[in-house]
Amino acid sequence: MTTAPALRRSSWWGLLPFAAAVTVAALLGVLGVSGTSAEYQNLEQPSWAPPSWLFGPVWTILYAMIAVAGWLVWRRTGWNRALTVYAAQLTLNAIWTPIFFGFGRYGLALADIVAMWILIGATIYLFRPISRTAAWLLVPYWAWVTFATALNAAIWSAN
Repeated sequence: MTTAPALRRSSWWGLLPFAAAVTVAALLGVLGVSGTSAEYQNLEQPSWAPPSWLFGPVWTILYAMIAVAGWLVWRRTGWNRALTVYAAQLTLNAIWTPIFFGFGRYGLALADIVAMWILIGATIYLFRPISRTAAWLLVPYWAWVTFATALNAAIWSAN
């Protein structure tokens, strides 16, 4: 016989809290700071910096993948240490935009994103034995944050 928590974990409804968590992380960045596109345009940037319009679509896809990855792990194990690390990296993700754009603290934002990058790697490592799919869903996120870290460092250096 299947237990009630196992039934809940097998349901698609369990995805909702993970979708809500990534939505909150995204909204903290978007709603907490206005005029990010204009500010981004006015920064001294490297030649390889992407246009500001690209960030929204990329992050939308990445946040969906982040939510599904967390949900897949939770379905198999319930809340565990891997999901605690997952939550920690998502928290660092949520505060990066206010640090970078809201406070204009590019060096502090760089420290935040480096810590986030480390925790994303740790999350992938911890997710892999539980769900390879969940781990792989986070790889594009880690790659984008690698790029974003280099961009943050270049902007901090130039500004």
